Amino acid sequence: MSISHIHIGVDTGGTFTDLIVWDGKRYRPIKVRSTPDDPARAILEGIGDLTPREVVHGSTVATNALLEGKGARTAFVTTEGFEDILRIGRQNRPELYNFSAAARPQLVPAELTFGAPERMLYDGTVEKELTAADAETLARRIRDAGVESVAVCLLHSYANHAHERLLGEKLNGLFVSLSHRILPEYREYERASTTLVNAYVSPLMDRYLRRLDAELGTARLRVFQSNGGSIAAHSAGRNAVHTVLSGPAGGVLGAAAVARAAGYDKIISFDMGGTSTDVSLYDGAFTYTTETKIGDFPVRVPMLDIHTVGAGGGSVAYLDAAGALRVGPRSAGARPGPVCYGDGEEITVTDANLLLGRIDPEKFLGGRMKLDLDRTRRYMAKFAEAVGVSPEDLAEAIVQVANSSMERAIRAISVERGHDPRDFALLAFGGAGPQHACELAERLEMKTVIVPHHAGVLSAVGMLAADCVRDFSQSALGRELDDVFRELEQRAATEFAEEGLPAANFERQVDLRYEGQSFEITVPYEDRERFHEAHRKLYGYAHPERAVEAVTARVKAVAPLEKIDLGAVSDAETFTSVYVPPGWKSRQDAARNWILTTG
Repeated sequence: MSISHIHIGVDTGGTFTDLIVWDGKRYRPIKVRSTPDDPARAILEGIGDLTPREVVHGSTVATNALLEGKGARTAFVTTEGFEDILRIGRQNRPELYNFSAAARPQLVPAELTFGAPERMLYDGTVEKELTAADAETLARRIRDAGVESVAVCLLHSYANHAHERLLGEKLNGLFVSLSHRILPEYREYERASTTLVNAYVSPLMDRYLRRLDAELGTARLRVFQSNGGSIAAHSAGRNAVHTVLSGPAGGVLGAAAVARAAGYDKIISFDMGGTSTDVSLYDGAFTYTTETKIGDFPVRVPMLDIHTVGAGGGSVAYLDAAGALRVGPRSAGARPGPVCYGDGEEITVTDANLLLGRIDPEKFLGGRMKLDLDRTRRYMAKFAEAVGVSPEDLAEAIVQVANSSMERAIRAISVERGHDPRDFALLAFGGAGPQHACELAERLEMKTVIVPHHAGVLSAVGMLAADCVRDFSQSALGRELDDVFRELEQRAATEFAEEGLPAANFERQVDLRYEGQSFEITVPYEDRERFHEAHRKLYGYAHPERAVEAVTARVKAVAPLEKIDLGAVSDAETFTSVYVPPGWKSRQDAARNWILTTG
């Protein structure tokens, strides 16, 4: 294959690393065991001797660094007198009646938190000037602390970033994240947390991407973002906070593309991998959110609205202190993996499915990996004896417990938000999704299940099916909206041109609220008159007679890129077994998907 035609999508997961190779006419899926100690090793193993023109990578490096507390040694700088902003937060109590609740985890210790002698007002007026001498002194203290990265979030810097810019210049040589670049929006706690998360994980991400880029040689490396688009590797290294849910986002893009090819415009995507399950609702348009938490840390960047639960093929089954059967969120991961992989010693959902005959032990990964059924029987029998049931009953119970967790996740993004799941098809993918899809559909009274031909690697497919997308935002309180939009679009056009990308199309959105409210609703700018309708749908009421104010202007810049043909012929069959219980019918449609229906 020619270097000028090969494009590769890569989704790094907890158990397997998925690749999709596209040469312009055919695609080839590849799965390899993940290497958590060095994710790049599995990627390079999957690519082998191929010489791709481009690699689009959904990375878990930033997410894992944050969740495992293995990011860079980071300092936090804010306005003097507000050094405790991250510890105080919103004063929300996660356990309302627990008077001995643990303190909120912190990424930065108190000795690495610094106050800058300055003060900016909400309208950008300087109340206390930050002098060059004070900035130099502060920068010297930070360097003496031996940090690698610095997060700077000064009060009201979204309105006037002169002081942040000065500190950034004085901190030259360190990895610096300035809040007016990361999140130029009001709400100091969320802005501070997002900026700090970026500073904490970006150095690790940057080193990883530089090394992978060097290993790939002439191939262009792009990194998938949580918003459903990709950016250049060097941009992702500086703005790693935008990649924290990149893998699941690729799955949503792939699911929507498959659904459209199969003639469905309303789906619930159901991505069950080795460590977790990700679900999202697609109603002819993607649903986005800017309110999310990664672990215990608020992250306020635009991302596809995805609900995740710790139930995957590798989720470990165990008995809790009360003797009840539990499944997940702890996972056997890639190493040692489920019992049937040969090394693991804890029963997982994959082991249960294997024992129940839902997985062919001779055809796992297209026959490239054999599963040890006898070993699974022995370990399951030992577990079942402790529980007091047969191995088969225990395996069925493990599956049902996992199904209950995933059912709650689907209800959370449908029923709890005013959508009837019976109006949607369930699009199942991931290494384990199709095995559970029909039973979940029955629980939710959904009549149709779609299983893509390339279900096992659909997240990687979605990354190749996506455009280059970048989100820009700016606080608009007290400003003329059209002026703010023009500034954002000019910034977007400049950055896209610097990266050699095609001219972008711009989508304008605005955060609106009734005057006096604390939170906003994001609506398309051209449809802002429908704010009242959106408010009624979300909250059950509206006040058309009340004044509405604009809080934040948002621009989504989209540069169209070459697409993979989802109807193209594959060089290999899907890796995923489809479990079709009694009462379901199946057919293969023109888009090479399996359509399962009740009746």
